Amino acid sequence: MAMLGKRRPPRQRSGVSGLQGRTAGMPAHSPGRDGEAVTIQRLAHDGRGVARLTNGKALFVDGALPGERLEVAVHRSRKRYDEAHVRELLEASPGRVVPPCPHYAQCGGCDLQHLAIPGQREHKQAVLVDLLGREGIVLPSPPELLAGDSLRYRRRARLGVKVDAEGQVHLGFRARHASRLVDLETCTVLVLPLSRLLGPLRELLMSLDAPRQVGHLELAHGDGSAVVVVRQLRGNPADRQRWQAFAQSHDVAVGHLSGRDAPTFEWLSDEPLLAYRLPGATGELQLRFAPGDFLQVNEEVNRTMVSMVCEWLAPLQERRVLDLFAGIGNFSLSLADAGARVTAVEGSPGMVGRLNANAGLNGLAVEARQADLNHETDVAALLARHAPDAVVLDPPRDGADAVSRALVEHPVARLVYIACDPATLARDTARLVHGGYRITRAAVADMFVHTSHLESILLFEYGER
Repeated sequence: MAMLGKRRPPRQRSGVSGLQGRTAGMPAHSPGRDGEAVTIQRLAHDGRGVARLTNGKALFVDGALPGERLEVAVHRSRKRYDEAHVRELLEASPGRVVPPCPHYAQCGGCDLQHLAIPGQREHKQAVLVDLLGREGIVLPSPPELLAGDSLRYRRRARLGVKVDAEGQVHLGFRARHASRLVDLETCTVLVLPLSRLLGPLRELLMSLDAPRQVGHLELAHGDGSAVVVVRQLRGNPADRQRWQAFAQSHDVAVGHLSGRDAPTFEWLSDEPLLAYRLPGATGELQLRFAPGDFLQVNEEVNRTMVSMVCEWLAPLQERRVLDLFAGIGNFSLSLADAGARVTAVEGSPGMVGRLNANAGLNGLAVEARQADLNHETDVAALLARHAPDAVVLDPPRDGADAVSRALVEHPVARLVYIACDPATLARDTARLVHGGYRITRAAVADMFVHTSHLESILLFEYGER
């Protein structure tokens, strides 16, 4: 580690697309491992290649694929494993492709663009199988795959804003393994109306009197409306007018979230109608949302997922369904439209209000209520009170520990668990299976294409077959 903190001597790049620039912002490498040739054995859950060094330590290599032979530079050494990046690619995998995004080598937003789409999806299915297997759980059949377009799918994003020591304004996502921002001219995964705003937004930020007072920007798109929410740490009247002019000239709605400790929100333009559509049994359903509400970033895959959940729970006519972590009604409305008697529970009072409004907008009877689902006794009371035939569960990344415990004590005939973190899903699944449930169907939704993140869906039934 003698060179820690020192600049590497310049060297010629490997020229392999997707590897250039990956060393930018990384700590200096360990000279003891510099140039060692390794063969990648598999992909880790986070998408990094896994190999073994000659000293037996595990090695995680950014941007490497199974079967590839390469020289590495270790940039972080730990007791049980090392972390490295590619120095030179000696033998490439057949699955390696040219990344579609010109910023991929530096940007940390995506981590799998160098792997062909079929390989990305096979990896995600394998991650779910592996994590469940570590809990002693074997799926009855390989996970189904829900997938859509690989580009222009993301309808929501948060972009960092930073002014450096020279006064240069930066707008973009964080670099891989670094706190600095990568300036984006385009983003191939953002829907086109949002991607087209990147250049004009940077120009506007550079023209502000107080760009350092802008914390970040939230972008969202729904039913033709593009929205920019500015996180303003302290107000500036002249900059406020500039944002209002930007809204008019670019036909975009601009919201202002201002203040440090107790920020207040207001629209600097006409309030937009933010909405998206879902398939229903009787026709298309419209769900309206507000900035800050949770919604799945991939509209196409979300539509398919909602339809699949309704199919898994069919027939739904007059069935009592309890939808937990219901949000603004992403599953509740389609279930109710198929004939279910839905009780929807959500922790955010604002989203409960919008869920009620969405049910009324679509002429559906849904009982929506606010409750904290992180306490087992409260969840148990809900289950006892409503005696549901089925439960739909779509928790945040922390999973549903309290809910899964309550479901063991108060079992239901069928349970659909939608998870954005397969590790917490595996934890909760182990508890459910040990408590008498069995998995009858499983699926992986490629909600976040070109990243190692995955959405998993499991259908549980209680008792013996």
